[in-house]
Amino acid sequence: MKSSFSLDGKLALVTGSGKGLGQAMSVGLAEAGADIIGVGSSDTNETKSLVEEIGCKYYEIIADLSIDAEIFRVVRESLRLDRKVDILVNNAGIIRREEAENFPDKDWHAVIDVNQHAVFKLCKEIGKHMLENGEGRIINIASMLSFQGGNRVLPYTASKHAVVGITKSLANEWASKGVNVNAIAPGYFATANTAPLRADEKRSASILARIPKNHWGKPEDLKGPVVFLASEASSYVTGHILCVDGGWMSS
Repeated sequence: MKSSFSLDGKLALVTGSGKGLGQAMSVGLAEAGADIIGVGSSDTNETKSLVEEIGCKYYEIIADLSIDAEIFRVVRESLRLDRKVDILVNNAGIIRREEAENFPDKDWHAVIDVNQHAVFKLCKEIGKHMLENGEGRIINIASMLSFQGGNRVLPYTASKHAVVGITKSLANEWASKGVNVNAIAPGYFATANTAPLRADEKRSASILARIPKNHWGKPEDLKGPVVFLASEASSYVTGHILCVDGGWMSS
């Protein structure tokens, strides 16, 4: 059974790898044996050190995923390593907060470009490579707001609904071709994105009241789920949205 979860010899491309959830998933994949291509908007040196301490290789790419040319550069540099990219984790994301009636168009486009368009483009381009090899694992990062409306985060909610649609549509097309496409929907985690919520005592208390686990998630809580979906242990799982939420969706 241990071998079913092994990622020895695999290569994983992880966006947003420099901190938070992306860093934890990169480290988790490395702990299972995978080398990492880490994509960040700024340096990812801390993640690089953590991965290399485990004994795996780490290839850093600094890129702005809101720009198509930068996305294509990520693809080119990843494939230039002359290795199969076995795993793609589309984790990079941004959030903007404002009342819907006042939401600036520029902020709408900024969020959609990174959270939705870049996910589609990387799935498409890395997916082509996986299809040529007859195998691959794509793991998109969704959200509790893939199922709910949220508050003052209209483009984020729209983009995370789209991530679920992209995941299910690609799963239908590629399952018979050896490429599994799934998503992880994290619940309320202690990250930079949720700092404003955690700082609001009333809002934080209302969130915790609905979480049966009674605490915010830790980035490390995503290590097991991402390794499962990246490994042979999940060979018959595709088109699934795995909620890692401390019980939020069931409460």
